Amino acid sequence: MTPDLMEAGAQRTQALEVRQLSGATDSGGRSASYGRLHQAGEVDLTHGRILYLEDVSVSFDGFKAINKLSLDIAPGELRCIIGPNGAGKTTMMDIITGKTRPDEGQVFFGSTIDLLRYNEPEIAQLGIGRKFQKPTVFEHLNVFENLELALKTHKGVRASMFFKLDSAQSDRLADVIDTIQLSDSVFRQAGNLSHGQKQWLEIGMLLMQDPKLLLLDEPVAGMTDQETARTAELFLTLKGKHSLMVVEHDMSFVRTISDIVTVLCDGAVLAQGTLDQVQADERVIEVYLGR
Repeated sequence: MTPDLMEAGAQRTQALEVRQLSGATDSGGRSASYGRLHQAGEVDLTHGRILYLEDVSVSFDGFKAINKLSLDIAPGELRCIIGPNGAGKTTMMDIITGKTRPDEGQVFFGSTIDLLRYNEPEIAQLGIGRKFQKPTVFEHLNVFENLELALKTHKGVRASMFFKLDSAQSDRLADVIDTIQLSDSVFRQAGNLSHGQKQWLEIGMLLMQDPKLLLLDEPVAGMTDQETARTAELFLTLKGKHSLMVVEHDMSFVRTISDIVTVLCDGAVLAQGTLDQVQADERVIEVYLGR
């Protein structure tokens, strides 16, 4: 991680007036603030960035899917990523989560964790959760059982056979159920939930892992207007407690939840700012929004 990038990240944080939050959070009791001393076992946020990508490039059979991409996200920020199909949005998430290795560049979680040194399961253990567009839940199990399985516990056969929720885990599970607004469906089989409810359940399963950063790929695709509105409420509740990167095409949804929007095109950042700012950018209009 270059000092220039870290310093630039800190300056951008001040310029954008990212609020420092304090008190207990769903991220393991850590504050979303970056103005505190780094503790062992925590992501180092002393430079005001939870995620850095610097000059990242990757090619597939001669096609440059990501081209010198540089991007950074603040702790507790909800960042929306938009752009035309083929812009590199999914590939960027693949790189962050270890599914794809870039040809060059740096990817850091906080100031000290080089994500390129870790594989997918290890990156998930570090505190990065990812949700794909299509919900993936255990449809034959009920809501409670899905969330219980997602708990961050030892998964050995013997441990699983004799596992019993302790009071802290029970409280955590109850808190997540309330957060995803499925209190009325706790014992309902997941396969019988609506599409939106399945999406919320999968987000809840990610929250059970105490992630510091959530990557969410088109979370409201296929939802009703009511489900979309409830999802916006959910994301605004998570903002500050977790950092979120949301890839989405629904501009109404993006307007509801976003402070900062990054537009990708041809594997690089084309524009960045508020939604109004990027929608007024002639380059964005030309390649993505249309006239």
